[in-house]
Amino acid sequence: MKQSILIVDDELDILQMLEYNLSQEGYKIITATNGIEAIEKLKKKPNLVILDIMMPEMDGFEVCKKIRANADFQHLPIIFLTAKDSEIDEILGLELGADDFIPKPASPRKVVARIRSLFRRISENNNTKNTQIIDLNGLTIDTEKFLVKVHGKPIKLTKKEFDLLHVLVSHPDRVYTREALLLNVWGDDVFVTDRVIDVHIRKLREKMEDFANIIQTIRGRGYVCRLES
Repeated sequence: MKQSILIVDDELDILQMLEYNLSQEGYKIITATNGIEAIEKLKKKPNLVILDIMMPEMDGFEVCKKIRANADFQHLPIIFLTAKDSEIDEILGLELGADDFIPKPASPRKVVARIRSLFRRISENNNTKNTQIIDLNGLTIDTEKFLVKVHGKPIKLTKKEFDLLHVLVSHPDRVYTREALLLNVWGDDVFVTDRVIDVHIRKLREKMEDFANIIQTIRGRGYVCRLES
């Protein structure tokens, strides 16, 4: 079955270029020219969203927020494609739950390569991840349902926050450098800065309430999970 991609961009030349090239690669393409239309097109259940930031009606950041707020699309892969290339924009996009960030102008070959890499990484994670429930005396992590509970209360994590928590909790007392966490969670084909890890760890701690202190910073090295006895 063909994987479908929702492309959202108000620049018709870019939209048509991506639609043509990705169709040639065998993907089923859905298009939208603004954020409001993009939300409506989610009904078609795409496997990936390529999302511009600067758009009329509703910008890409707001679209990403709405996608992640919907339980049905919490883990839908999102790639930001944008002319904005500052570190702040990159961090904000990834903090909102995007999986990759490709600055314009991007060649069709580069976009195709990043899409293939993202789909491959998702497939590998699904095939290798053991279905289990990790219970840490009040902190419960269900790796099948991507669900985390603190004292029985579900907490809402982005996919990247969940993956970071799972990596750290699965290997307690192992110190991970920021580079190692980037490789484990984002893969080696996504070009993001080390600061992205710090932002995600901060957000993760804020949500984990009583368990915020199990993720500890090792100055000059990275992060470690220390499970209390």
